[in-house]
Amino acid sequence: MSNNSTPDNHSLGNVHGSVNPESLTGWRKIMAFLGPAYLVSVGYMDPGNWATDIAGGSAFGYKLIWVLFVSNLIALLLQSLAARLGIVRGLDLAQASKNAYPRFVNFWLYILAQVAIIACDLAEIIGMAIGLKLLFHLPLIWGVSLTITDTVLMLYLMNKGMRKLEGFIISMIFIIGVSFLVEMFIVGPHVLDVAKGFIPGNLFKNDAVSQQMLYIAIGIIGATVMPHNLYLHSSLVQTRKITRTEEGFKSAIKFNLFDTVIALNLAFFVNAAILILAATAFFKNGYFQVAEIQDAYKLLEHIFGRIAPVLFAIALIASGQSSTITGTLAGQIIMEGHINLRIEPWLRRLLTRVLAIVPAVFTIIYFGEDALGSLIILSQVVLSLQLGFAVIPLIHFTSDKKRMGNFAISLKVKILAWASAILIVGLNAKLVYDQIGDWLKGNPQADLYIYIFVVPIVIGIALLLVYVFLRPMLYKHADTPIYIPHGIANAINDLDAVEYKHLAITIDFSKNDNDCMRHAIMQGGKHATYTLIHVVETAGARYYGGQVMDSETQSDFDNLDKYVQAMKKLGYKAEGEIGFGNPADAIAGIVNKNGIDFIVMGSHGHKALKDLIFGTTVNSVRHKVNVPVLIVKPQKA
Repeated sequence: MSNNSTPDNHSLGNVHGSVNPESLTGWRKIMAFLGPAYLVSVGYMDPGNWATDIAGGSAFGYKLIWVLFVSNLIALLLQSLAARLGIVRGLDLAQASKNAYPRFVNFWLYILAQVAIIACDLAEIIGMAIGLKLLFHLPLIWGVSLTITDTVLMLYLMNKGMRKLEGFIISMIFIIGVSFLVEMFIVGPHVLDVAKGFIPGNLFKNDAVSQQMLYIAIGIIGATVMPHNLYLHSSLVQTRKITRTEEGFKSAIKFNLFDTVIALNLAFFVNAAILILAATAFFKNGYFQVAEIQDAYKLLEHIFGRIAPVLFAIALIASGQSSTITGTLAGQIIMEGHINLRIEPWLRRLLTRVLAIVPAVFTIIYFGEDALGSLIILSQVVLSLQLGFAVIPLIHFTSDKKRMGNFAISLKVKILAWASAILIVGLNAKLVYDQIGDWLKGNPQADLYIYIFVVPIVIGIALLLVYVFLRPMLYKHADTPIYIPHGIANAINDLDAVEYKHLAITIDFSKNDNDCMRHAIMQGGKHATYTLIHVVETAGARYYGGQVMDSETQSDFDNLDKYVQAMKKLGYKAEGEIGFGNPADAIAGIVNKNGIDFIVMGSHGHKALKDLIFGTTVNSVRHKVNVPVLIVKPQKA
């Protein structure tokens, strides 16, 4: 058994191993492992699930609860396999796929996974916008646009650490659970009828009712197991620091199984509560065709008064907000794992959200708000297409005895896993087939476009799925990663001290200047030359450059000269340089012009939003110069 992960190639590297449960015992140790599955479970409570649960409950009462139960068992199995992969191999599902498949295939696996995340995000956007409209009578297009602001919340929570992020998600789940618990008491379902819903019914009769029931059952299963959740879980379990021994693996797998069972069963109870709520409130009162979330809200208010729909809307907003955060984490995992691309979390969040907002806004403008329900269905079809590309490799990787060792899954688990994969892929294939059939029936004029564009894409995706299934069985890949973001460590034969002859020190006339100069002279001593750089950023400086000579610029010249003279008195060779306009461009220009070979820069020490707004100069300079940069953070008093 080998571990293909390197210290610089950890999944979610900024929080990898950030929670240490090793020194804890008993309940404290269990609590330390709880968390990853809760982040995963919110994907099972998103607006897409709500739509299928409401449709099933309003059309067939309690008869489809057993379908929810079976879906939950499949989800438990697959999520436990994802956790096992992350714990034992120290790789997330995307990283493992990168090692097993060629680069070209990984590129398309990334594209499909990213499209699935955008499709999932689309459902969350619509759900949150509907919740905001129901609570505050906000137009849907405003609500959709406002959802872009959760980028700030995502950035803030990621900077606060994994436990804070998990705490936020768990609080959202608590709000959803309490909302539906209260609603359950309001509608008062019949317990015996609910219990009968757990008895499997016949979905395969040839009558119209059974065909409709089968279609909704496929929707429930298809919306339950989401592909990005498997990527997410295999990475999140690595935020717990474990001893990488056989005993350590056993312990981690056991505690993460507790986490998975508790969290996903809570998700099942929430979904069951939605279906029971719809069955009791609508089916029992003769409303058999409630498929839209807005319709459910109106009927709840009509039948039970104001409290029930308000709780419904609050739960909807909480569900959408928590799901978007986990979608961002999954996006980071697939981007780094499949194609080795790392960008800032806020930028990734913003890009994903914008790509999801555009079709939602387009739909509202050109087709009206009533078309959003169809857009949610379309997003679930897109999710369905991608699911097999996550499930099939996961089963291959966890069955691999060479790499999983004693922790490869047993024959019984393997049979159950492949049966689940066949069921999921088969039912989702039927869903896609039926959807294309509906498009062809609904608009005969669009037949040509569907045959030219849609059908070839579906065939191409099907062939790729066959390749993903066959490749691990026909070709054995090497243990060494094909390529990783930071390369592989080279042998170190000799280390000579580097002497810097010309150093730059960025000056902003703050308390941090003294520390920057101290660190600079530690690098160069009295033999080096020091250039003190200050950039004037006034509006005049940005427009007129060196021609500006306002009072602020003159003051900056005088202050910089005081620093230069002070260093000369101490026996150091110093000179001053003033730059104008954009700080990063000005600093890089002075460095390149003067042949400087080392830069010392002060950091403001901002966090979260302030870091986003103010802390970009250091990073920009780093990319604009080809010399080492030392960043000096201000010391706390």
